Amino acid sequence: MKITWGPNGPSDGMDAPFKVAIVGVGIISGIGNSKEDFWKGLFGPAPVGMRTVDDFDPSLWLGPKEIRRHDRFNQFGIAAASLALEDAGDLQITDPGRAGVLVGTGVGGLESLETQVMVGNTRGFDRVTPFLVPLMMANAGAASISMRFGLEGPCETTVTACAAGTQAIGNAARMIASGRCDVMFTGGSECAMTETAKAGFRNMTAMSNAGISRPFDKNRDGFMMGEGAAILILEELERAKARGAHIYATIDGAASNADAYHITAPRPHGIGAAACMQLAIDDAGLIPSDIAHINAHGTSTPMNDLAEGEAMNRVFGQTTPPVTSVKGALGHSFGSAGALEAVAACLTIEHRIIPPTVGTKDIDPDIHVDVVMHEGRPFVPGPIISNSFGFGGHNGSIIISPYQN
Repeated sequence: MKITWGPNGPSDGMDAPFKVAIVGVGIISGIGNSKEDFWKGLFGPAPVGMRTVDDFDPSLWLGPKEIRRHDRFNQFGIAAASLALEDAGDLQITDPGRAGVLVGTGVGGLESLETQVMVGNTRGFDRVTPFLVPLMMANAGAASISMRFGLEGPCETTVTACAAGTQAIGNAARMIASGRCDVMFTGGSECAMTETAKAGFRNMTAMSNAGISRPFDKNRDGFMMGEGAAILILEELERAKARGAHIYATIDGAASNADAYHITAPRPHGIGAAACMQLAIDDAGLIPSDIAHINAHGTSTPMNDLAEGEAMNRVFGQTTPPVTSVKGALGHSFGSAGALEAVAACLTIEHRIIPPTVGTKDIDPDIHVDVVMHEGRPFVPGPIISNSFGFGGHNGSIIISPYQN
C-alpha cells in the first residue's frame, strides 16, 4: 500500500511505512451470524426471495433501552463489532486515541425514519420519538461502536451506496498504513428492507421478478435485497505478530474513483471500474497476473454484470482469474455488501477454496470471465481483488493477500 501517489498514480508513489493485518471478523447475515455458519451458507442451495436476517436477537448485545434507541442497522453493526473483537483474541487497546472506527452504510436508519413518518401521519407529529435523529443518522453506526469500545481515534462513516463497505475498509487500512492508528474497526452495516425502499427498487426495475440472484447468468433479471453487517478488525502487522494474533490476511492495496457518468447506471464498457481495479493493483505493487481470484461486485443486474465483465477483461484480458459473486447467496445488502465480501475473501484464503456463485447456471455469452459455478473450486492462496461499484458511480477495490510469515 502506498502512502503517497506520484503524477502517474500509486505505481510511482512512496510505500507506506506499516502493513495492515486483518485479525478479527464478525458477521451478521441472512446465511449465518457466525463465521462458520456464514462460510457454510456460501456453499448452500440458492435462496429465493429477500435475504433477511431472521434469527437475529439484539438482546445478546444490547439491553432493552438500548434496543429501542438503536435502529436495526446499528444493532447489526454493534453485534458484528462485538463478534469481531471476540474473534481478534487478546487485543489490547493501550492508546484509545490510536484506535478508530470507519464503517460504511448506504442509507443508515431508514427503518426508523419510515416508521416515525407513519407515526406522525397517523397519530400526530407530537408523537414522533425524540430519538428519531440519532436513530436515523447514518453516522450512528460508527459512533455507537466507538462509544461501546472506547475508541477515541478517527470515527467516520462512508456513505457511497453499494461501494461504502469496501471504501471504508480501504480508508481504514490507510489509517494504519500511514501510522495514524494501530487498530481500526471497519466494515459496513445495512438494514434497508422497508416497504418504501422495496417499492422504489421494484419500480425502477432493479429487483428480480423471479426472486433469484444469479450473477452473470444469461437469465438474470435484477438483484434481491439483503441485509446484514460485517466488521473487520485491522491491526498494524508487527503489533499483531508480537501478540501472536491469528492473521487472516493483509490488506495490501486499495483504490476508489468515480464513473462521473450517471446516477444509477454504470459507465459503459466498465471503464471506471477497470481504472479502479488497476489503481488498487498498482497500489499493492502488483501486476494483474499476480491476482489469483476476483471477488466480484456481481449484483445480478443486466447492466452492472455486463459492465463489470468488460472491466475485468480490460484489466486481465480474456483469461481472467476465477471469479465469484457471493451475492447469489447473500443478496445485495448495499453499504454492507463489500464488507461481507471482504470476510468471504479472508475465509477463501483460510479454507483454500473459492465459493461458487450460487444460483448461476448459464453464463451470459456476452460475458467472458471464468465464473466459479455449481461447486467450490480449490484455491492456491494468492492476492484477491474485491470489488464494489455503487449508484452514483462510486467504485472501490481492495487487495486482500495471504499473510506471508
